[in-house]
Amino acid sequence: MRKSVPAVLATLLLTPPVLFIPVLDAEPAQAARAAIFLELSPSTIPAGDEVGLRASCDDNLKAATVTSGLFGTLTVAPRYGFLTATAKVPSSTRPGDYLIELSCPDGGRAPATLHVVAKVAPARGPATGGGGTAPERQAPLLIGGGLAVIAAALALGVLSLRRRRLG
Repeated sequence: MRKSVPAVLATLLLTPPVLFIPVLDAEPAQAARAAIFLELSPSTIPAGDEVGLRASCDDNLKAATVTSGLFGTLTVAPRYGFLTATAKVPSSTRPGDYLIELSCPDGGRAPATLHVVAKVAPARGPATGGGGTAPERQAPLLIGGGLAVIAAALALGVLSLRRRRLG
């Protein structure tokens, strides 16, 4: 017998039991828990900025509450099929991770973590050479030199065309 024949026979013998294994459905409670969530956008922000909240409960037609040590209790209202709101993190908030919790009207809950980082203002803009590459005020000299090069190129072009016609 060839080596491939036992492999085919083993496949044929083992495939039917696998096909007839009953598929176990997830419990309805687990499916319902998956439908309850709280999203933060963005999830990492500097102190003093706003964070968008998007949530979902079993019934998104009823308002729910979001509670946090940062901004207290906030109501998320139905909008476009989700529960949404915006909250401002106080500028005096210390950097760290803060727990935010959604409480649905039917008793469902969902946590989320907001990462607050220190707000750092740059001392000055980036050094990208915004003042030009030439020292001091050399713009008129550079523009005049560029125009002179263009004029010389045009003059040489006209001269070379005239020489072709003559010769």
